[in-house]
Amino acid sequence: MSDINDLRNKMDEVTLQMIKLLKTRTDIAKEIGEVKKNIGKVVTDEPREENLRGKVISLCQEIGLDENIATKFLNFLLNESIKVQSSNKQTHLSIFLKAKELEQQGKNIIHMEVGEPDFLPPTIVKDALEEVYDKGFLKYGQAKGMPIFREALAKHVNKKFSVNISEKNIIISPGARFSIFTAISTLLNPGDEMIVIEPAWPAYKDCALNSGIKVRTINTTLENKWEPSIEQIQNIINSNTKMIVLNYPNNPTGKVLPEKLQDEIIGIAKKNNLYVLSDEIYSEYVKTSWKSVLTYDYDKSIVTQSFSKSHAMTGFRIGYAIADVKIIEKMAKLEALCLTNVSEPIQYIAMRALDADISNNNKTVQNRLDVLIQKAKEMNLEIVVPDGAMYIFAKVNKEGFDGVQFANNTLEKGLAIAPGEGFGDYKNFIRISACQDEKTLIEGMNILKDIMSEYQ
Repeated sequence: MSDINDLRNKMDEVTLQMIKLLKTRTDIAKEIGEVKKNIGKVVTDEPREENLRGKVISLCQEIGLDENIATKFLNFLLNESIKVQSSNKQTHLSIFLKAKELEQQGKNIIHMEVGEPDFLPPTIVKDALEEVYDKGFLKYGQAKGMPIFREALAKHVNKKFSVNISEKNIIISPGARFSIFTAISTLLNPGDEMIVIEPAWPAYKDCALNSGIKVRTINTTLENKWEPSIEQIQNIINSNTKMIVLNYPNNPTGKVLPEKLQDEIIGIAKKNNLYVLSDEIYSEYVKTSWKSVLTYDYDKSIVTQSFSKSHAMTGFRIGYAIADVKIIEKMAKLEALCLTNVSEPIQYIAMRALDADISNNNKTVQNRLDVLIQKAKEMNLEIVVPDGAMYIFAKVNKEGFDGVQFANNTLEKGLAIAPGEGFGDYKNFIRISACQDEKTLIEGMNILKDIMSEYQ
């Protein structure tokens, strides 16, 4: 008995030493974060992380430690560094919240920072709001969503994409964001790795970080038309890689992948047994050919959708995910734990909205994008003309340009835009949303032009 107690005491001692070292490491990470902030460097440094990962693997081979355990522990440490260094990171949402504060103080703000359509939901939504009380959709329901709504969605999806899914393949969520959160949280474990192709909506990284998942980023460039290379993806995959996130049409660039490239990416995912999380929220806003991940019939794919953009129903908070039944069951358990079920009245309203003709929404946004593209060219902003979605992602060719600083400056002048840094290592970029009427967009771009002419 004394032998086991001695061993336990030694293990306790080692554990406490590890905690002390963690404190030391965290303090150093904070210092590094301050230095990065002062010199304008982004938080994540992929080459340095990869170099350290290589050293850890070599050490494991030298001392006879399972490298899978060691690299998962390393991922935990790297995530902790990212957390302490990202506390003051500014994104489109932080600019949006500042804009709202200024509006409460009586200041007029032109909102070109968020993807919130200014037009109203279809009129059928108004009718449904009046109907829902009498229809009796007012009670507790299934975590996966109302069967009648999921059946309607299955028919809608099958018709749109020529696939064959049933209501068992669908879970309703309070916005697509929650489906993204539940997919990442239930399918991956702490220390696992997830690939994100940047520029990207920041929620993928945030959800992963919250769940202890290490994000490996693939940086794409305007010069290469925002296309990742197959080599980039292949080189980043290791034994801890469990998921790749796709978002096409892309937020913020509006990019749609060439079909051959997307086919190759799905092929790599299948070969490496990776989950494919495909955020297709902008699928109603495309102006070129586009292929849903659903059409690959891959049993480890999760496709998320929402009524926020397609039906201009942002405030209703209603979205859904499509996946294999086993995946849906896992997601449903977490959703039941977090919120019981999505509001039945909102589900009914969204179900009725499926009958609406929303084709004019695409035309409206594309016309507005044309206005932004023209104005951007006049201002010598460098862009890749978007294939879809509702944004332009513009490079500002001015020495020392800082998108965060600039976005805060434009906010003081009555214009809200999103800094590129919120979407990855894109400090000299800004994202401009086409969600206002054309007159307002022109006014906003004129303000932007005036500010840029003063910018040194």
